[in-house]
Amino acid sequence: MNASEYPDAPTGKPLWLITLADLALLLVGFLVLLQATQHIGGKDLAKGIREGFGANDAEPTPMPVAAAGILDFAPGSAILPTTPGALVAWAREAARDPRVMLTVTGSTDGTPADVDRVTGSAAILAADRARTVAAALAAVAPSRVAIVTATKPGRRAAIVSVAFVGEPIRTAQ
Repeated sequence: MNASEYPDAPTGKPLWLITLADLALLLVGFLVLLQATQHIGGKDLAKGIREGFGANDAEPTPMPVAAAGILDFAPGSAILPTTPGALVAWAREAARDPRVMLTVTGSTDGTPADVDRVTGSAAILAADRARTVAAALAAVAPSRVAIVTATKPGRRAAIVSVAFVGEPIRTAQ
């Protein structure tokens, strides 16, 4: 086959011009997006984008970054086995950052002896252990302490974890 047998290329726009037009349209679209969303807060914008891509609307779970706790509670008891001074000092230092939250997780060891004496419930004993430690931490950051119970047996303990939850919500003054 020689060059005379190939059809002539149609005259048209150069390829770089099409690429430039695509980039210009992307830039215009981005500027329109910025203009349209300038009155929407960052969280609302992120929520809308998540919904647009079909993600669930649940808030992200806090990211744990450190943990400490009180271990070795007596079986069936929520009385602190040691003084919580070191734990309170640790939590006070961690709570200096307003972007963190303290989560106190109570747990039991799963044995028949490690249950609440009145109700016979391990979950209630785990919650009592978490509440006892949370009460010791009450002076640290009462509005940023959450109490949970472990879903599976583990140790007779109450663990305090520090989790990054993001920037605090600012109120208008």
